[in-house]
Amino acid sequence: MTTRATTPRDSPAAPPALPSARGPLSESVLAVLAGGGTRLPAADAVRRSDPYGDDLQLLLYVLYELHYRGFAGVDERLEWDPDLLGVRAAAEDVFLDALRRNAGPGGRDVARAVDGLQLEPVGDDGHSVSHHLRREGELWQLREYAAVRSLYHLKEADPHLWVVPRLRGRAKAGMVAVEFDEFGAGRAENVHAQLFADLMTDLGLDARYGRYLDVAPAQALAVVNMMSLFGLHRRLRGALVGHFATVEITSSPGSRRLAEALRRAGAGPAAQRFYDEHVEADAVHEQVVRHEVIGGLLEDEPGLAADVVLGIEATGHVEGLLGDHLLAAWRGGRSALRTPLTPERRAWPVRRHPGAHRRARARRTG
Repeated sequence: MTTRATTPRDSPAAPPALPSARGPLSESVLAVLAGGGTRLPAADAVRRSDPYGDDLQLLLYVLYELHYRGFAGVDERLEWDPDLLGVRAAAEDVFLDALRRNAGPGGRDVARAVDGLQLEPVGDDGHSVSHHLRREGELWQLREYAAVRSLYHLKEADPHLWVVPRLRGRAKAGMVAVEFDEFGAGRAENVHAQLFADLMTDLGLDARYGRYLDVAPAQALAVVNMMSLFGLHRRLRGALVGHFATVEITSSPGSRRLAEALRRAGAGPAAQRFYDEHVEADAVHEQVVRHEVIGGLLEDEPGLAADVVLGIEATGHVEGLLGDHLLAAWRGGRSALRTPLTPERRAWPVRRHPGAHRRARARRTG
């Protein structure tokens, strides 16, 4: 017997369907969640898996999702099933060890790490998705980008709330002040997750929560899984603050480029509004996060400095993995998704950029 209330499948509140497995680890876990499996993967098998691979990242994603909206037909009591939590803990160890190993030099110099976030490179360094999309991105690439990012933006700011009861004083007040804006300042239509759903609709995408999980590459899952990992564990509260700071401080210039990319592609006003909103809001949030959230946390708990740096560097690392994957595919003229998107009816008329016909003709002729 499940504890989930019946919700119409087409309702915005409906949980997503379980995804397809991507390997033996995720296959075992999905079978248990679906009610037809009894054997979970052994800890040794989990520890031998690729920390950034599809199988481990999907395993983590579906187990973390039990703490968000869950899945259609999955017993809600499984959120705290001790056997599933044991598998998740083994997978988290693999992922966190890789993040500590690969993220960067580490250290305790938070001011230096934050200053690095505020340095915009002169021009495009060849690894920036937002520069690529602003300069030459095509509509199909913008739609793929929105589909991939929907795994994060349709739960935007949710995992950051887990850190609030673990903070006090200035850090807590600053965190809640920024989150208040993320959740629409009391207006449901202005919640940032809703603004992104509106963007997706404007681009002719399906805005239902979790709709594009099956087509998203492992690198996109890792971005969301890292956020959930840091948010769910009190011991990683410093890393969550570092992640939060990275998102807020780096968002404004990237959002400006993405808004310009959408305008150049002729996207509708809802698609443009999401990024326009972030240009202004995150420029203000940057100061609150730096001086109140980080400053307040380290005033209370200076021993968390190394974890704040870890959060900053790990966020840069996983975002870099995703960016390199997207750009390699797009520059090769192929989809960055596991399965390309099917054309869908757009909510706005296409206004092609003047150079679009020339670029398409050049691709056809080699």
